[in-house]
Amino acid sequence: MSIENDIVSLRRSSLSASLDDDQVAALAEIAYCRRLEDQEVLIEEGKLDNSLHIITEGAIAVTRDIGKGEYTTIHVLRTGDLAGEMGFISGQPHTATLRSLGRTQVCSFERDAFESLLSGHPWLVYRVMQNIVKVSQDILRRMNAQHVELTKYVSRSHALY
Repeated sequence: MSIENDIVSLRRSSLSASLDDDQVAALAEIAYCRRLEDQEVLIEEGKLDNSLHIITEGAIAVTRDIGKGEYTTIHVLRTGDLAGEMGFISGQPHTATLRSLGRTQVCSFERDAFESLLSGHPWLVYRVMQNIVKVSQDILRRMNAQHVELTKYVSRSHALY
């Protein structure tokens, strides 16, 4: 992909919501964008990955290992969502595996490359961190709403946990 395409892809993401064009161009210089094939693993549960991934097209299934080579999908991330943001910030192993659903495009940043922007672009780094929090809160709200709907369904059907 070209840097021009990367800029267009990044501009469409929620990560760049409050960034000006120069700041998005600075991000594009450290980004690497690529296409994932269907079911390709982006992040593996239990592994360290110091990258922040932006889904610029397509969808990613957030899955958990349930044993014997099987997994369950606990959430689906869509275009504009972030992936790996907690590990990117904390440096801790990931709690889920992320698998592409169909052909998916992601743009990624390594933590070290992102931190290199601190001295020359401190407001860019600050705004990106704000946007990470906003996007993470959005994802959490959606997951909570799904949990409430599931709980209501189970309660109405008088099923046992």
